[in-house]
Amino acid sequence: MKLNQEDSLALARLCCVALEEKKAGDLRVIDITALSSITNYIVIATATSEPHVRALRVELEKALDASKNRIVGVDGSGESGWAVMDAFDVMVHIFTPDTRARYRLEHLWRDGEDVSVPELILGKKPAKKKTAAAKPKAKAKAPAKKKARK
Repeated sequence: MKLNQEDSLALARLCCVALEEKKAGDLRVIDITALSSITNYIVIATATSEPHVRALRVELEKALDASKNRIVGVDGSGESGWAVMDAFDVMVHIFTPDTRARYRLEHLWRDGEDVSVPELILGKKPAKKKTAAAKPKAKAKAPAKKKARK
């Protein structure tokens, strides 16, 4: 069941608060409502190690269960450096730093809108802005002007 936009944002907030309490790093929320028919928000977090990935996943499962939100699926098996949790309207990805750098989900969803995590956690209506795209390419140098011959 797809939630309305406000309820989806509240679910993203719940996820961020749970992750923040367990010291997740570099939390990022991207609104992809206009880009995806399967979810509204992607939450991305960094864990310091594989055990931290598991601890964050477990904490998130507890928070979602306690709030009676449905968990569609969880995958975090093995030592992959990545756990993903599908809460239908919110998809949460927890990475180790190397794995996050390798998969670059922020780049994949760069057409989404960044949601201000600090404002979201505080319960304010968060500001949204276009997700930063990849670094701009260096400008090509203008061809050197040829000196006119006399």
